[in-house]
Amino acid sequence: MKSTMLSLILSIFMLFTQAQDMTVASFNIRMKTNSDVGNLWDDRKVALTNLIKFHEFDIFGIQEGFYVQVQDVKQHLPGFNYVGVGRDDGRQEGEHSAIFYNEKRFTVLKSGTFWLSATDTEQPNKGWDAVLPRICTWGVFKDKKSGKQFIFMNTHFDHVGVVARRESAKLILAKAKEFAKDLPLILTGDFNVDENNEAYFTLAKSGVVQDVHDLAKIVYTPNASFNGWGKNLEAQGRIDHIFITKPFTVRKYGILTDTYLGKFPSDHFPVMAELTW
Repeated sequence: MKSTMLSLILSIFMLFTQAQDMTVASFNIRMKTNSDVGNLWDDRKVALTNLIKFHEFDIFGIQEGFYVQVQDVKQHLPGFNYVGVGRDDGRQEGEHSAIFYNEKRFTVLKSGTFWLSATDTEQPNKGWDAVLPRICTWGVFKDKKSGKQFIFMNTHFDHVGVVARRESAKLILAKAKEFAKDLPLILTGDFNVDENNEAYFTLAKSGVVQDVHDLAKIVYTPNASFNGWGKNLEAQGRIDHIFITKPFTVRKYGILTDTYLGKFPSDHFPVMAELTW
């Protein structure tokens, strides 16, 4: 009897220890440009990375980061590394959709970047009706503690191309299947569309991924995800999204409206979700 009870307790303990939380996020950090008078990158990079540290992101995607910004983020987040390349040349030039991850927790098994295009996903080019080249960076990660694997994808959709946004959504889902077969998927990005747009529905109603906002038990959305340096403070509207597949479940979701000295770390707020698997 004692042996049976001990086995039951051990089984319950193992079940709880195997279920782990993971804090994921998407953060458009705003490209480095001298036109942002009063919000220059060198003035806000410490506040931006301190926000990430405080909220304890485990793995997150950024958008708009130039190579120097990617290096700054890495420097100010000890223990983190990243995957991703610039969209203009596939190396360092142009904006990155990099994925940062905690090296103590995750190992990268494989990774890459592809272009959102109907003609050539391997070389820099503009797809469909997009006005700029757009990319998606991906990585297959292994949790060192549990041994579980998942694919993480991060992107930045075109701000003009209607067809490009819709077709980019379809392409990303196809590529996830190609790269990782049936592994669980986390998809983050600045999709440049809110939750009422066709391109959003292409993902949210795909039957493949779901919006963490709709799954979370706790939802914290004090503002839209784009703030325009404080000039676009709206009660609703999310253009930055996180999508997941099963078996991930969502404990909480939030748009983090942290500021410093009355200033904003970026013209977007980061969106964050705490996942359990």
